Amino acid sequence: MKLKKYISFFRLRCVTGLQYRAAALAGISTQFAWGFLIIFAYHAFYRSDPTAFPMTLQATVNYTWIQQAFLAMFASWVLDGDILEEITSGSISYSLCRPVDLYAMWYTKSLSGRISKVALRAVPILVVAALLPAGYNLTAPTDLPTFFLFLLTMVLGALNSTAFTLLIYVLTMYTLSSTGLRSLLLTLADFLCGGVVPLPFFPPALRRICELTPFAATSNVPYRVYSGDIAGTNAAFAIGLQIFWLLVLVFGGHTLMKNALKRVVIQGG
Repeated sequence: MKLKKYISFFRLRCVTGLQYRAAALAGISTQFAWGFLIIFAYHAFYRSDPTAFPMTLQATVNYTWIQQAFLAMFASWVLDGDILEEITSGSISYSLCRPVDLYAMWYTKSLSGRISKVALRAVPILVVAALLPAGYNLTAPTDLPTFFLFLLTMVLGALNSTAFTLLIYVLTMYTLSSTGLRSLLLTLADFLCGGVVPLPFFPPALRRICELTPFAATSNVPYRVYSGDIAGTNAAFAIGLQIFWLLVLVFGGHTLMKNALKRVVIQGG
């Protein structure tokens, strides 16, 4: 019975998110333009010396298109404005009156919002990218087990991304303004998850450190599994880290929220 409440929140946010078709079309065109720019740049780099790079050109192209297709699922800057407004305006008091766990409600809404955005954008990008000329197109995974492994890491990555977003919301409850906190954490997360440059392109020592952080447990793992850069025991280790960081982020975020709610003050009442 308790679960039905959160399923309702999930469905409501999904239905709401699916209504923004014009925004989805604008996002698709932007992501195609950005994807082509990145791929053209990689082609120029690889022509100089293809052996100097840690990933093959096709693997890098696959990484880029998968990244563009699922950008809304993993982008650290995809935040729920309604939740931030609740915290800063004091209307969180209404949510506290509901017979629900506030953390679970926010988590459900945030995850649903990400899924609804991806549902409108991913398929067109993947289909068109697969039909492009060789060298610029998206190719299928090497085998079926790799594809299923990709799906598993996608689910874990999405859960980790949402948990990280919830951590930002919770930390905002401890500050008067979330601007500085968000700017710092979101910039750090976008860089360390491979959102700017894939982690294999980092210097070896820095890459090993980044791969152990919670940021790498989001988009880095599924993108590299799809492109074939992570496989075998490395994939098993990466999945283990995803599960570990999911538990840490959810437990830490929930604990911080409980502490914050003990000291919350609603101005005027």
